[in-house]
Amino acid sequence: MALDFFRHGATAALALAVLALLIVWAFGGYEMRIGYVALGAVLFYLSEYGMHRFAFHAPPAPWAFMRKLQRRLHYDHHVDPRRLDLLFLPLWFLVPNLAVTAALIRAILGAGAVAPTLVGVMLAILHYEWVHYVAHIPYEPRTAWGRWIKQYHLRHHYLTEKAGFGVSNPSLDLIFGTYLDPSRNEKSATVRKLHS
Repeated sequence: MALDFFRHGATAALALAVLALLIVWAFGGYEMRIGYVALGAVLFYLSEYGMHRFAFHAPPAPWAFMRKLQRRLHYDHHVDPRRLDLLFLPLWFLVPNLAVTAALIRAILGAGAVAPTLVGVMLAILHYEWVHYVAHIPYEPRTAWGRWIKQYHLRHHYLTEKAGFGVSNPSLDLIFGTYLDPSRNEKSATVRKLHS
């Protein structure tokens, strides 16, 4: 199962990048500040929720190339949630986003914050990808939390696409009023066909 996880999307590249940054740190290449690692994770979780809700579920763009991106990055994932080739973030999407993130961190916090903050971002992305992967494969998580978060995300695919944007955790759904409660959310006719 874990080996299969690293065969898709950018997961292997992310794991190698984290490993490389940790090796550079171990040899004194930069100072590992836990606050920056935590900041990176928080930045990713905010991005996860925001991108999922406001970009990936946005109405089709007026430009053909943007509509193609929307289909590949998310619309097609809703059409067939079991297709692993549509599940993971592709490298061509992730690398430019990480580069922009690194540039912003450097501009705002300075060069010393870039590596530890990126470690936090990339670890959070790997966490997101793992939770998302487990939600979409025929596997029963061992913990009650794992089983619950899997069901929470699957309801976003099979009950309603209008709630449950937090894939790896529901905290921002609770904060922003998009918590997916099966007793309050009705079945959506467009849950498998976004903006049809």
